[in-house]
Amino acid sequence: ELALIFNRLDINTEEVLIAAGTKWNFLPFRPGLVGGHCIGVDPYYLTHKAQEIGYHPAMILAGRRTNDGMGAYVTQQVVKLMNKRRIPAADAKVLIMGLTFKENCPDLRNTRVVDIVDELKEYDAQVDVYDPWINPEEAQHEYGISPVSEVKDGTYDAVILAVSHKEFVAMGLEKIRALLKDNGVLFDVKYLFPADKVDGRL
Repeated sequence: ELALIFNRLDINTEEVLIAAGTKWNFLPFRPGLVGGHCIGVDPYYLTHKAQEIGYHPAMILAGRRTNDGMGAYVTQQVVKLMNKRRIPAADAKVLIMGLTFKENCPDLRNTRVVDIVDELKEYDAQVDVYDPWINPEEAQHEYGISPVSEVKDGTYDAVILAVSHKEFVAMGLEKIRALLKDNGVLFDVKYLFPADKVDGRL
């Protein structure tokens, strides 16, 4: 939620986190897509029990609502950046790098990256998903997503770095930017690269 506020104030979230990190006991939590089979699910066990006994856990539910909306927020930011470059979202070629719920693991359970895929399809964008860690059959079975096995330079109107797999880190900024068309948008969900080297991020 702080990242959403900072964006409206034109404040760099990472700079705030770096400044806060000068305090000895600061815990550097970063904004992102909160999914998986633990953090994204466990609050609901508590809220269910709380409601059973007649208590409305407003703050916990509000937190989950914010986290559950981050996929839509990322999509909106990407579409805005594309619009500024006169790239219509309809029929735009968009690459999402990463589908798992966290980096360097093949686990697709409750991944919130699918929210970005679904939102982009609402804009009639053509979405490719590339993730070297996943089982393609599982992605198809669980989410109806057929991931691509390779990506080609100069293909995409937008690239969204959704998961910071080590393979993507190793590619580096230049190779990832090469995937874009000349006017393409690079959105970095995971803070892989400095703010001035990408077109948008949380």
